[in-house]
Amino acid sequence: MLITTLFFIAGYMVIALEHVVKIDKAATALFIGVVLWVIVAHTGVDFSETLIKLKEHFEEIAEILFFLLGAMTIVELIDIHNGFEIILRVIKTRSMLVLLWVLCLLTFFLSAVLDNLTTTIVMMAILRKFLTSKSDLWYFAGFIIIAANAGGAWSPIGDVTTIMLWNGGQVSTNTIITEVFLPSLACLLVPLLIASYSFKGKIIEAGVPTAPKIQQISSKESNLILLLGVGLLLMVPVFKAITHLPPFLGMLFSLCLFWLITEILHKNKPIELKHHLSVAATVQRIDTPSILFFLGILLAVAAIETNGSLEFMGSALETTFNDFHITNTLLGLLSSLIDNVPLVAGAMGMYTMDTFPQDHEFWTFLAYCAGTGGSVLIIGSAAGVAAMGILKIDFLWYLRRIAWLALIGYFSGILVFILIN
Repeated sequence: MLITTLFFIAGYMVIALEHVVKIDKAATALFIGVVLWVIVAHTGVDFSETLIKLKEHFEEIAEILFFLLGAMTIVELIDIHNGFEIILRVIKTRSMLVLLWVLCLLTFFLSAVLDNLTTTIVMMAILRKFLTSKSDLWYFAGFIIIAANAGGAWSPIGDVTTIMLWNGGQVSTNTIITEVFLPSLACLLVPLLIASYSFKGKIIEAGVPTAPKIQQISSKESNLILLLGVGLLLMVPVFKAITHLPPFLGMLFSLCLFWLITEILHKNKPIELKHHLSVAATVQRIDTPSILFFLGILLAVAAIETNGSLEFMGSALETTFNDFHITNTLLGLLSSLIDNVPLVAGAMGMYTMDTFPQDHEFWTFLAYCAGTGGSVLIIGSAAGVAAMGILKIDFLWYLRRIAWLALIGYFSGILVFILIN
């Protein structure tokens, strides 16, 4: 257990120091993910049992990766059809402060309807339409991560962990919305207010360079593709609610519908243009290293969960602290280092519904902490990992510029939660 933990920490440090060691974080993540499983498989009690665990975890990881692949393809397809140009026409402000507030509030509410991962991918594409400076892009992206995670925490379908608690019967729809909405809003608004002072009077640079527009695409077609794409993304949680099948199937279903409709829409266009606008060509433009980075990180986390490291930490927290407010707060902070899914799964296993019945404060507080705590580090949430991969955000830059704001927001939400309860 000690060897795997130390190797895991060492791997994370190399990822954090990517700009110093000059090694792509995707390569490092894959390396630690594979090597950790080799260590776990050959130091565990039963090799066959470890192999079964690996297959179980890989099934869960594959669902996330195919979900991510589908969402990124749909967003890229909207972008290549000039779909996001309508956003530029609607949001006409030149003020960076106004833009920050508009995009963050849009993200907050959109992530509650979609989920924080899909919303982040969409918002990264929109950000690139407004901003050119790398520092501005990264700073805005940091707040998008905070907003997406905060927005996902108060909705039963906004985050993987809230979906887990909702499906498990620990929380009901009405309770999680009414009890977690205000703390989640505080989690976003407090750091947003603090950051507002540094953006007062700042103007968005003129002449934002965007990808060359395809002139053969009419504005009607662009608007149709945007509405269709967003509508199909919104259909994913509906698909899950109706069929009770995993979300990745809903995302793949939306993608195939989008594919069929765009094929019909462009069937009479020149062959070269038709190919450029097709899903087949769009998939080739997807940022594959981001997906591989995701794969490596999730494999690494699954390995240390399998060898009992996460369960040991959870038991240590429970033994040390008797107050679940303290335990959940620390679990939330821990989720910024380790994926929040196994942490919540561990908590659900440690506490039965007899101990804490449905809609008990313990469960709603756990939903808030696990959902928003991951914003403290960029690798602490699916939204953060996606943004990091898409915009190549530096780990240490995020730690210096965004982490303290996310931490203030996190504790502000906790304070609001305790006050209203």
